[in-house]
Amino acid sequence: MGIKNFRAPFKRKSRSAGSATLVSDYMTKKLITFKPDQSVLEVMNILIKYRISGGPVVNDKGELVGIISEGDCIKQLSESRYFNMPLTETKVETYMVENVETIEANMNIFDAANKFLNSKRRRFPIIKDGKLIGQISQHDILKAALNQKGNTWK
Repeated sequence: MGIKNFRAPFKRKSRSAGSATLVSDYMTKKLITFKPDQSVLEVMNILIKYRISGGPVVNDKGELVGIISEGDCIKQLSESRYFNMPLTETKVETYMVENVETIEANMNIFDAANKFLNSKRRRFPIIKDGKLIGQISQHDILKAALNQKGNTWK
């Protein structure tokens, strides 16, 4: 009995032989995003429901303003217990990471892999003209590498 995947099949753009595989070929475009004024409790419920480890935080203009992760939520849990504060009162903007590294959509997928190794991050948002357009994860890099099997590493 195999594992079932409920995501639509990934259709890779055809590329000419010898052209580089880009981040834009493998990035996720349909993202679960969060707002700075959302409660951390709501974020925790969404992370669990969709089995994700974090996500980008965007303002009303679609601009990236931070990242919130499971670790950020755990920090909030710890502090709420220590200070005996209810979870529902704490907002994402209090616990999100604001200084967010991004990756360019036109970056070579293997250069992106190297950036993952050097940064120890699990995901990088992709910005175009100031707006969040996607995200690349370590999982996406692995898919790209497997699709290169038998091809040259470009």
